Amino acid sequence: MPKTSTPDAESDVTMYRSYDRRTLEIQYSPSSCVDDVDVYLREYAERTARARRMPGVRVGMRYGPRPEQLLDFYPAGREGAPLLVYVHGGYWQQISRDESGFMASDLVARGVSVAVLGYGLAPTYTMPEIIAMVADGIRWICGNTDRLPGAPGPIVLSGHSAGAHLVAMTLLDEPGWKACGMRPSEAVAGAILISGVYDLEPICYTYVNDALGLDVAAARACSPMHNLRSDLPPLVVALGENETDEYGRQQREFAAAVRALGGRATDFVVPIRNHFDLPYDLGAPETMLGESLVRLAGSSR
Repeated sequence: MPKTSTPDAESDVTMYRSYDRRTLEIQYSPSSCVDDVDVYLREYAERTARARRMPGVRVGMRYGPRPEQLLDFYPAGREGAPLLVYVHGGYWQQISRDESGFMASDLVARGVSVAVLGYGLAPTYTMPEIIAMVADGIRWICGNTDRLPGAPGPIVLSGHSAGAHLVAMTLLDEPGWKACGMRPSEAVAGAILISGVYDLEPICYTYVNDALGLDVAAARACSPMHNLRSDLPPLVVALGENETDEYGRQQREFAAAVRALGGRATDFVVPIRNHFDLPYDLGAPETMLGESLVRLAGSSR
């Protein structure tokens, strides 16, 4: 994950709310809350490599014309099994599906198939292009379950960090769903959004924007908080106890805004966990995230 940039002339100027640039960059640097982020990234890759060796795994299934529009499918081995569609994080500019199947072994053993979505990254692609790629992938899966191994049943979406933002934007893309003859509240049993950023405006004032090139207007246009509507499946919005105040504020305000429109949003903070180890809980049914996945997948049966 990117670290904070070196101080500059703006370091002591208030950039957003009460934050100067330096402090705001720390708030939007998840790695500031852990000793060594590379430990988690290596473990993501090692777990994914092991999962890819399971029987029947299909690596690099194409869902769109761009070279990055590929997904990995980890089948549970039975017809109609629930399907978790996972969208990785990395601040829209790092990580790939090669490091993002780390929960698949645990879930397949429990009868849940997993699809890990790949997508293009900044600065090669703009934010609207990245959002569109992920939306294409999710809708392709929803519309082609009969072409996937085991013809999956209930679909639960999950995104981590930037992936949570991308899943939320996909669910809010009403024209895209209408063009495919689908509604997200019917196509998807629910979504689990982990440690997400739902208002991109503060990102404009940090190192993260160096690759994204967003201005405030573009950030708002690409923000779930500024594009909310009521026709959403049930949402679970979670983050770890050891995350920054801004991540906590973003989660609280997003979940409250969804509920204010009549949507269903459950939000919680998981004790002990941080930004990088919380996604592991998707594969453990005794955890808050794992229980949420079981509940959402079962609610549509």
